Amino acid sequence: MSVNDPLGDMLTRIRNAQMRGKSTVRTPASKLRAWVLDVLKDEGYIRGYEAASSANGHPELEISLKYYEGTPVIRELKRVSTPGRRVYMAAKDVPSVRQGLGVSIVSTSKGVMSDANARTANVGGEVLCTVF
Repeated sequence: MSVNDPLGDMLTRIRNAQMRGKSTVRTPASKLRAWVLDVLKDEGYIRGYEAASSANGHPELEISLKYYEGTPVIRELKRVSTPGRRVYMAAKDVPSVRQGLGVSIVSTSKGVMSDANARTANVGGEVLCTVF
C-alpha cells in the first residue's frame, strides 16, 4: 500500500495508539520521521524511539508513547503543511501554539526544529505540524 503523506500517516498512528492506550507504536522509517520524532522527544511529548525491523525486513521506528496519570501527554496533534497545500512561514511569522504551551514543528534550512528554536535561529520554513 502506498502512502501519499508519510508524515501525516505517522502522526495518525500516534494519535490512534494513544486513543487505545498503547505504550508503543511502529511506523515505517524515514529520515524526516526520525527528525520530527527527535523534536517531539526533546520537547517531552514522547519517551523516545528506536530503530527496529519488521517481519519482512523493512526498517521501522518503534515509538514509546508518554502518559501522565493515565492520560496521553499529547492532547492535540495536527498536520499543517500537506502534500497538496504547503505552508511556509518567515521566522517572525512562525505561529506559537496555544500562547506558547504547544509546539510547531518547522522544517528549515538548518534542519527540523521547534518554533522557538526557529525564532531563535531566525530561520523560517515549512510548518509541518503542531503539537499540544
